[in-house]
Amino acid sequence: MGGNEASGREHTTDRFADDPAFAVHEGGKLSMASTRSITSIADLALTYTPGVARVSSAIAAEPELARRFTWAPRVVAVVSDGTAVLGLGDIGPAASLPVMEGKACLFKEFAGLSAVPVVLSTTDVDTIVETVAAVAPSFGGINLEDISAPRCFEIEARLRERLDIPVMHDDQHGTAIVVLAALRNAAKVVGRELADLRVVVAGAGAAGMACTKILLGAGVGDIAVADSKGVLHAGREDLTPSKRWLVENTNKGQFAGTMTAALEGADVYLGLSGGSVPEWAIASMAKDCIVFSLANPTPEVDPEMAAKYAAVVATGRSDLPNQINNVLAFPGVFRGAIDAGATSITEEMKLAAAAAIAGVVGDGVRADYVVPSPLDRRVAEAVATAVAACAREQGITR
Repeated sequence: MGGNEASGREHTTDRFADDPAFAVHEGGKLSMASTRSITSIADLALTYTPGVARVSSAIAAEPELARRFTWAPRVVAVVSDGTAVLGLGDIGPAASLPVMEGKACLFKEFAGLSAVPVVLSTTDVDTIVETVAAVAPSFGGINLEDISAPRCFEIEARLRERLDIPVMHDDQHGTAIVVLAALRNAAKVVGRELADLRVVVAGAGAAGMACTKILLGAGVGDIAVADSKGVLHAGREDLTPSKRWLVENTNKGQFAGTMTAALEGADVYLGLSGGSVPEWAIASMAKDCIVFSLANPTPEVDPEMAAKYAAVVATGRSDLPNQINNVLAFPGVFRGAIDAGATSITEEMKLAAAAAIAGVVGDGVRADYVVPSPLDRRVAEAVATAVAACAREQGITR
């Protein structure tokens, strides 16, 4: 029996030996490192008992001292239930853990923040809210990740209302921040103002909702949002609360047709839904149009085809110019909010983050460079500075 077990283990290892991705993830990608060495009885007595009791007693008397004498303010919880993971969908908490570990690596690499993956074996909204609220004293921020819509809207809203630390669902707002940054610079390339643009958003889920809100907040002229049944309009009777909000705040002309029909004469296509868009629809867009096709790994609009008609093309892919990557936003947003002692992440802070990302490109803006590289180390610092300044201006800091 022992021989069979060894043979099984060897076979399992060999299955992944030729794939470098598995080598990177072997044993996980995170570990806890102590900032204090223990080499003497005195070290032990100060790091743990009895010395730690004096610190704990002080915090019990003055809870704000935890910000100085624990690691919690510089640690972000990366929370997921595994229901909407990357392009994989509902794969559950265990399978989502490598993604959350990766997110934690990005927090440390780009913002110097520690992050702890917390995957939950429940999809119940009440249970998730109660669980996250219960563990919140251990953290300085909550990054919600890969939680499916529409539950993600309620979970984020309830946690934002309940907690006095920054809470952000990155699939919504990280995407929205980077999209706005890219669109600001793309508009410069084509010589247009945001207020003059007519945008068609394909996808009314988490990212579609957040992108629409931030674009409206930035002053984009008109937006039509489409789901799988067509453009959202007041005549639809199948609308969720979030889609009703979109109906009330977009589609000024109350267009009631298909997404592809809405593209005729449009200035911007923003794809956040998957599927594919036919060439004739892109050809019908306005001259010098902008195409952001963000589905991964296969964009909704073929980039080579889009380039025949669009002045600026962006995707979510790392092997093409203008990658819309959330890593440009979330590390700096959380670091800026935490540095300032912000009690929440506001819409104004998100707009400030987008402006900072766009500003890193600066005068170098061109059709194939409307957002910085995800590896540009200037970005997180610029975003953190802008977000912290905005938080202080708004008076939402401790």
